[in-house]
Amino acid sequence: MTIQTSAQEAPTRTPDWLGLDGARVVIAGAGGIGTTCALRFLDAGAHVLVVDRDERRLHELDADPSFGGRGGRTLVADLTAHGAAVTVVDHAIDTLGGLDVVLHSVGINDRRPLLDFTEDEWQRIIDVNLTTLFALGQAAGRRMTEQGHGRIVALSSVSGLLAHENHGPYAASKGGINQLIRVMAREWAKDGVTVNAVAPGYVETPLTSGHLAEHGNREKLEGQVPAGRLGTPDEIAGPVLFLASRQAGFITGHVLYIDGGRTLV
Repeated sequence: MTIQTSAQEAPTRTPDWLGLDGARVVIAGAGGIGTTCALRFLDAGAHVLVVDRDERRLHELDADPSFGGRGGRTLVADLTAHGAAVTVVDHAIDTLGGLDVVLHSVGINDRRPLLDFTEDEWQRIIDVNLTTLFALGQAAGRRMTEQGHGRIVALSSVSGLLAHENHGPYAASKGGINQLIRVMAREWAKDGVTVNAVAPGYVETPLTSGHLAEHGNREKLEGQVPAGRLGTPDEIAGPVLFLASRQAGFITGHVLYIDGGRTLV
């Protein structure tokens, strides 16, 4: 049977399945995955603030019509500085009108054997990758538990599970993230706040570009992935938006591996 409609009838609007239209979102980290997530949140109708200590990177984001041209906001802040996370959360609430979602996408790596690291070099990676999550999660969690709802998503890594060589401080920080989000989730679940992590495998981002460009590294890594290829930032953004959405209201304390099967072998 054919159903005819008049030319004047308005097209059916796609339902807001994720429930992110109008959500107030803070993204810490303007790298490849963080920026891609910011654009996908904007696509879903959210209000987005991206925070990073790299002022140049944020200026480029502001000038991008797909971000700044759609109302995306930026804030220069170093989350390793004492008290910076509280300032970021306060600023987000003032400028966005509230806080519903936080994505922690801050991370650095230094691929060297453990015996080559000084204590200061170790501490720097722990501070950037793990301590900033504690600070931002605590500041956001305090507001979210008071209001009775909220979503926190952290960017972990398969390195938090697998024992990759030359990844000592990075792997330790990601393993710490996996356990920290579980404790946050346990403590804040009764207050309507979910805390989860996504753990990407090998993804092409600015953080990995230098390593992938070195002779043979791309082929070696692709050979370790059952899917036979590297991931893309868009393939991380989808699961992030799901965990931030109303559809994930009963998921908390979970580490979601997005790795093409890397953790299977």
